[in-house]
Amino acid sequence: MLPEEIRTLFNRIAPVYDQLNNELSLGQHKIWKRMTVKWSGAKVGDACLDVCCGSGDIAELLFNRVGPTGRVVGVDFAVEQLAIARQRNPHITWQEGDALALPFAESTFDAVTMGYGLRNVINIPQALKELYRVLKPGAKAAVLDFNRSENAWVRALQQWYLGTLVVPAAARRGLTAEYAYIAPSVERFPTGAEQVNLARAVGFSAVTHYPIAGGTMGVLVLGK
Repeated sequence: MLPEEIRTLFNRIAPVYDQLNNELSLGQHKIWKRMTVKWSGAKVGDACLDVCCGSGDIAELLFNRVGPTGRVVGVDFAVEQLAIARQRNPHITWQEGDALALPFAESTFDAVTMGYGLRNVINIPQALKELYRVLKPGAKAAVLDFNRSENAWVRALQQWYLGTLVVPAAARRGLTAEYAYIAPSVERFPTGAEQVNLARAVGFSAVTHYPIAGGTMGVLVLGK
């Protein structure tokens, strides 16, 4: 998909994005996002960034973690998603921006998160470079996304889930094409081991990929 097509897709699904995420994961996505925030190392008083923030649920978890002395910024290029995020929490700074050219200076943030965004950028190494650039030395980023497992059974289960549950649920809301893209995007996504190599190549010194949810999801933890 071209960047503008991806932007249009996320704008279109914005009204039902949270509802579908909750329904299709049986609420488990909330646990995965809490794990992501924990692995980012965010703490009270920190300045934190959530890249590809969507409707803002990960950013809000960061906000709750850093407390009144901290600061949270959520960045996304889909304005309809940001509109929902602003309604969620007006105390977070919501900003339109591109994950491949983040509008921040080097070494700005104590922790960075990214949920279901890395798979959708057109240049994964460039997105990782941007995460590295805006992190302070010694800080961490945590990236949550689908996991392209090397286990054939897990991949078969994942494709069954996407084709049998996700697409029909989206179709009932008139969003068949918008959710049908997920399966091929997962098949193109680097495996956890490949993500680790890409992250090391852009400069991250400590990199671990954690498969979660039975291997269907994963969190890439990056230390600068």
